[in-house]
Amino acid sequence: MKRVVYVFVPVLILGVLVAFRVTQKRAVYQAQTAQRAMRMKASAPVSVATARIQDVPQTFDAVGSVEAPLDVKIAAKVTGRIDFLQVREGDRVARGQVVARINPAEVEADVHQQQAALAAGQYKLAEAQLNQNPTNVNISTQIRQQEAAVASANADLDQVRENYQAQVDSANAAVATLEANIRSARANLANAQAKCNRYADLYAKGLVSSQDMDDAKTTLGVAQAALDAVLSQRDASRRQAEIVKTKGQADIAAAQAKTNQTLAALEYARANTAQTPAYQQSLAALRAGVAAAQAALRSAEARRADTVLAAPFDGFVTGRYMDPGAIATAGQPILRVQYMRQVWVTIPVPEDVSASVQLRMPAQVSLDTLPGRQFAGRVTQVNPSADPQSRQFAVRVTLDNPDNLIKPGIYARVRIETSRVRGAIVVPREAVERDREGDYVMVVDESGNVTRRSVTVGMQGIDVTAITSGLRPGERVVTMSAFPLKDGQAVSITERSRGMGRSPAPGHPGPNPHRPSDGK
Repeated sequence: MKRVVYVFVPVLILGVLVAFRVTQKRAVYQAQTAQRAMRMKASAPVSVATARIQDVPQTFDAVGSVEAPLDVKIAAKVTGRIDFLQVREGDRVARGQVVARINPAEVEADVHQQQAALAAGQYKLAEAQLNQNPTNVNISTQIRQQEAAVASANADLDQVRENYQAQVDSANAAVATLEANIRSARANLANAQAKCNRYADLYAKGLVSSQDMDDAKTTLGVAQAALDAVLSQRDASRRQAEIVKTKGQADIAAAQAKTNQTLAALEYARANTAQTPAYQQSLAALRAGVAAAQAALRSAEARRADTVLAAPFDGFVTGRYMDPGAIATAGQPILRVQYMRQVWVTIPVPEDVSASVQLRMPAQVSLDTLPGRQFAGRVTQVNPSADPQSRQFAVRVTLDNPDNLIKPGIYARVRIETSRVRGAIVVPREAVERDREGDYVMVVDESGNVTRRSVTVGMQGIDVTAITSGLRPGERVVTMSAFPLKDGQAVSITERSRGMGRSPAPGHPGPNPHRPSDGK
């Protein structure tokens, strides 16, 4: 009996505990069910916005680089040593400011020479004007002098021609000798190559030592080097021969010109026998000589002025390529100066947008280097031809930069308003949902219930969407909800949307015009 009691009592206690636990779980479940039902009946908290009439701008955003409208590399026009160069990168320069000087010694000598030539020409002209009735003796003397000058010029011309032919023959002979040396060197190279090949075969068979093989390779390398050296000498000789020919032809041309000049002077002297008419021609020739000397002097003075380099406009030095004491050659850049009171931003524009971008359109520009600031610009250039690779058009926006805050070379974000829809019914972009049936909004009626409303979407603004049908001005639409909404569900408005009409910074994509639907 006691054994039965010992078994029954624990079983009874365990059954009571199980029944109590089941009853407790059932009570908790009933409470949760009641709370869930209460939540289903409670209104969902939402944010709303009122549909209103507003202009909707269509904008185009792009990223471009800042450029200076005037970017000049200041270079010397004459060759010489740089005596003065004190500006460096970052220095401001004014228009006309002297930024560099080239040593003018050689040009000054040319100026003095031309001044002397002009003085001599003027003296001869004055003397001829004082002696308008020269005697026959003077004329004969002049004729004999010019004849002697012609003979001397012809002799010089013959000598120059002989020297030219001798130099050409010598250069050709040198080239021919080197050609023979090349043939010999090539033969030696071929012989060394054949020997090296034989030794390679013998070495592979173990018939010669590695030292013999190395000697053969060394001989081959020496033969190749000898051939290369002779080829280089041959090329140098050919270049020297071309130099000799060019210089000789120039000397011949100069000697021929001198001969022609003396012949002209002789003809002039003989023409003096015609007395007055010939003398008038002499005066005209002397005046022409004076005019030519004056032109040569002006040219020399212009070259002297070219030794002083000045800034072409107000700007900043952005590059320095040489230092004082260096030899500058004509056309070699010394400094780089950029104009920065205005800057350009060049952006690529796709084909479908290019037709909407016109000259003088306003643009907003922001820079990563100056966060929080926007600069007003205007479209000043539109390239009518697209890039053949990217199929995009280059558009240039001009910005005033009086404080030099915008630096060339940095990236800039540009926003251009390409079109505008007037008087459109708009809602925040986040109010428009999309599912398989199309675009829709959740409209809140006066009783605080929501109704799904299919709408037709028009132009997308920065943070608003135009509704072309399905909605009236003044109706409230849901912009944000903590839970998926159903037709007829009651809602409680927590706050109204304040996003309509805001303009994010250029380059910011703004809200997504079509948020993914939750499918409910």
